[in-house]
Order: sequence, then C-alpha cells, then structure tokens
Amino acid sequence: MQNQRRVVIDSVKPQINCGEFFIKRIVNEIVNVDAHVLVDGHDVIAASVLFKHEKAKRWSEVRMYDVGNDEWKASFSVEKQGFYTYKVQGWVDHALNWQHGIERKIADNQHVKSELLEGITLLEPLLKKGTKEEKDYLKYCIDSFKHDIKYEDAIKEAISTKLHNIFVKYPEKDLANESKELQVYVDRKKARFSTWYEFFPRSASEVEGQHGTFKDCERLLPRVAQMGFDTLYFPPVHPIGEVNRKGKNNTTDAKKGDVGSAWGIGSKDGGHKDIHPQLGSVEDFKRLVKKAKELNLEIAMDYALQAAPDHPWVDSNPDWFKWRPDGTVQYAENPPKKYQDILPIYWESKDYKNLWKECLDTMLYWIDCGVNVFRVDNPHTKPYYFWNWLIDNVKKKHPDVLFLAEAFTKPKVMEQLAKQGYTQSYTYFTWRNTKHEFIEYMNELTQTDQREYMQPNFWPNTPDINPYHLQGANESKYLQRYALAATLSSSIGIYGPVFEQMIDEAIPGKEEYYMSEKFQICHYDWFKVSKLTLLISKINTIRHQNEALQQTNNIKFCEIQNDNLIAFYKWNDAKTNELLIIISLDQYYAQQANLQLPLSDLGISAGHRVQVEDLVTASSYNWHNEWNFVELHPTLPFHIFKISK
Repeated sequence: MQNQRRVVIDSVKPQINCGEFFIKRIVNEIVNVDAHVLVDGHDVIAASVLFKHEKAKRWSEVRMYDVGNDEWKASFSVEKQGFYTYKVQGWVDHALNWQHGIERKIADNQHVKSELLEGITLLEPLLKKGTKEEKDYLKYCIDSFKHDIKYEDAIKEAISTKLHNIFVKYPEKDLANESKELQVYVDRKKARFSTWYEFFPRSASEVEGQHGTFKDCERLLPRVAQMGFDTLYFPPVHPIGEVNRKGKNNTTDAKKGDVGSAWGIGSKDGGHKDIHPQLGSVEDFKRLVKKAKELNLEIAMDYALQAAPDHPWVDSNPDWFKWRPDGTVQYAENPPKKYQDILPIYWESKDYKNLWKECLDTMLYWIDCGVNVFRVDNPHTKPYYFWNWLIDNVKKKHPDVLFLAEAFTKPKVMEQLAKQGYTQSYTYFTWRNTKHEFIEYMNELTQTDQREYMQPNFWPNTPDINPYHLQGANESKYLQRYALAATLSSSIGIYGPVFEQMIDEAIPGKEEYYMSEKFQICHYDWFKVSKLTLLISKINTIRHQNEALQQTNNIKFCEIQNDNLIAFYKWNDAKTNELLIIISLDQYYAQQANLQLPLSDLGISAGHRVQVEDLVTASSYNWHNEWNFVELHPTLPFHIFKISK
C-alpha cells in the first residue's frame, strides 16, 4: 500500500488488547497518553492528542511533548460520563523545521536572505487564522523578510519566541498521520470510590428467630450511614426454592422452618422479578431504596442468574436448562461443593435470545425500582460476551448503573470480566497476608495495564469466605485488615455485623463460617459499640475527607526496615492531598523501625521540614530527616499520616 505520509505513530498507550476494549476513568480524571512518534531524517515533527466526547461534534486537541528517544506524552481530562474517543496525530512541522534551521544558520553567522523569503511562504497562510494583533505582527514579519534594509529586524523576528508560539498555535498539518481511534469510558465517582456494607435483610429483626423485613432494614439504615458506608448490599431478596432447599449449616435435609439459601432463587411465590413474601412487598423495597438515598446510601442488589428447581422459568422456559435423558437436570456444583438447590442456566440453549432478553429485562425492572448498583454472583460461570452485551445495553440507557463482579477465580478470568465492562471486581486481597504478598499484588494492580480497566474492591470477609487469618483472631488483627483494605484500595466492603463483631467460628479445616448465615436467620445486637466499630467509622470518615484514598493507582511503597511493618505513600492526581500510611502486620507485639521518606516524590530535599499529622489520633510530628523512627502497637496498629510541607 502506497503511503506518502512520513511520520510514524507507534505504541500508543493506554490501550487494551490493541483497542478492542476501552480503558476506564471517572468524571474529571486524567488520561495520560504516551506514543512513539518518529520521522525519517532530521526534520522537526509535532504531535497532538485529539479527543472528544461521544456527543461532541468537534475534536479537542492538546499538544504532545517529546521526552526523548522519540517518546511523546500528553494528558487530557474527561469531564462528562459516557464514551470519549482519542487518537494521536503526528506531522512534519515545516514551519518549526524552518525556524530551527534558520536559527542554526544565524548562530553560525550565515546570511539567510533566501531562507527569509522561504519563510514568507509559511507565514502567509497564517494570515487567515490569527487574531488582529497576530495578523499585524505577521504582516510586519513578512515585510521585514522582504527588504534587505530590515535584515537585522528580520533575523531577530525569525527566531523569536513570539513567532514560534504562533507556529505552534496554528500548525499546518500537511500529510499528517493518525493512530487508530481508541476509547475511554467515563463513569460516575462511585465507580472508583465506594465503601460497601453487606448484611442479610432476613436477619434484621429485633426479635430473635423472627424473619426480618424491609421495614426492619429501615431501622438499621442510620447505623450503616453513621459508620461511613455509602453502599448497602443485600444478598438476593427473591423467593427461595422449596425443592431441595438447604438446611442449616448447608445440610441437604432441610427441617421445617429452615429458610434455605438466598441464592436458591425461585418458588411458587415467583422468581427474579419478585420479592420474598416475608421481606415485604415491592413497594416496601422501593421505600427502603428511597430512605437509603436520603442518607446518601445506595442499595446494591444481588444479581444471581440461576434458578431453584421450582423457579417459574423451569416450567415456562424449559429450554433454558439442560435436561438429561432421564428427565432430570444436573444441579450446580463446584467440586467438592454441591448446590442441589440450584439449577444452572443452559447458556448454549437454542432459545438464548429470549433468555438474554429476560435477563436484561430483569435488571431493567430493578433499575426502574431505584437500584443503580449490582453485585453479580459468579459472573465467571456465564459467557463473557453475554456480559458485554448486557452491560452495554444497560449503560446506554442508565449510565449511572455500576457492576461489581463476584469472581474469586483465575486471574485471566477476572481480567476478562473487567475488560468486558464490569465496573469493579472482587480480588485476592482476602487471602493476602504478608508484606511481600501485599506489595506484589498492589504492583500488579497498579503498575501494569490492569490499572487502566480493573477497579479492585477489597473485602476482608464475605458470607462465603471466613479466611484462616481471621479465625480466632484478636481485635488488632481485625483493625489491621480493615486498615489495609481501606487504604490500599479505594473501593472496599465488609460482611457485617459478622466482621465488626468478630464472629469467626469456622467449619474445622475450612474457610467457611460454622452455622453460616447463608442457610439460616441470625440474631444480632445491631447497635453494639466497640473500639472496632468506632475505628471503622473513623477510617471511613478519613477516606471521605482525603482524595488520596479515593483512588487506588497512585501508590508507592516506602522502605521500612522491618518485614512486620508496611508503609506506602498515596496522593491525588493534583498532589494537593498526600498521605503516608504505616500498618503493623503483627497482631500481638509492638513493632518499630526506621522509615525512609520518598523525598523525590514529595518534591523536597533532605533536611527540609515535613509535618505529618495522624488523622486518627490528631497527633503531629515534625520530621527533618530522610529516615525517621516509627513504632506501632497492637492496640492501634496503624498510622494514617497527612503530609504537610
């Protein structure tokens, strides 16, 4: 293919899978663009990033700058939700090339009359573009370039900064080359920064043994809001199947009165568009959603695409399930776990179009009820392209809707779900427990291209996972785990009140809760106050007050001479909010060490005074050295320092 363009544009970043998937940002975040831009020979070239919102008619432009070795950079801000398109443009800049050449010749005391006449041909087209003042200046330059009597003035203006700036402002882009167009999807702020609290509505009753209702949940909303959470997540609230219902502690022989697993969805009382009758009505649910919003809480709904054996779909749409020759259906299983109360959907069904439509209609129904956040159960067991289709269709009509992928699975699977459109993802944080593991995992999330498309959500526990390090753990360990989650990641969540009340009895040898709430109603003292609840509330307040903790990627681990202590520096994009976090990983003993301040990142030199204020205790310290002594005790195993310079 013949191509007369001389500028080559290569290695444009960020882009995912050669542009197959969009990168992600939230409103008012920055997109930093990097590209290799080069030309044959030694001509001066220029490059720009062009970008526009999907509803804009014209491209905006920001010039790139050369950082050496033909690598060019530029940044632009995304100010609206929705898709932006961006691309890199490069060209031989004949005007700047002329100015560079004539400058070298003048410095060499060469006579440049011919070059000045050549410059006139570059200035004349600009007379149609400039302001009146600029046009007057260009006419003056042209006149000077023509007449020998004005030679000294001419060479002065030929190499002037003023003329250079006009050339930059109004470039002639002959034979410009462009990269392919790439996309960034821009979400609302909660896509990046959210603080989740999960509880089972059926356990919300004040009366022990009595099934909770949405009205009981209303009573608990102020507690959740006062603790600093902004998202209240409920496990499924739909009717629960009676066929093969699970008994307490996941037994297969349910007794009379056993409530079953909330994820065994569907019965004679309805399916995915219905409410469990003991929780209340759809109107009760809508009122709860409204009451929550008045407290700046959003209700997150569980979206679990599976069915109990007595779900209405089984009779109305049997082709959505795979039947054996003997007329039975293989129930769901994840060996050694078995889910006899759940029938998996058959995604290879010939009737898949109606199946997909019903799944979309179900989500749209709950969006119409006021839900804008969905925690999706086991998305990795459904087709990736289904999720791409569903999320795309939802976001077109409802851009505020967010999706959290509950996918504790293989790394590439989690990454693929994020690429296909999931807003946030559960992570391996639940099992990371050593300094090396934390640093290695955070570097993977923030220093690779995962930073462009995968927003982690750190959960210390879930109804499914009672990690070994929390089994029998003391209060210090729980404080440590919450502080780690809340400062490493901008999106976090806990399953409560199990977490803050340190309920940790496990099935021996397993990371599962004994007498799990997944299979029974539990009764709690919901308004119990402890050091743990107070510090969770304090940390959540600090998160809401400090932009450095409202994003995940701006993080640098600091040298600290003790493997039982981890330290890291976090900052917002504008560097107007800078924090230093130090956390002890020892739940039993005091730990001390010397900490190295990241002076170059802070933009200061050794000996410069740095004030650090502990945002938990309000204590302040003045540090004058690069290395500083720190000590942490199990009673308060972390510092969250705000840095002042």
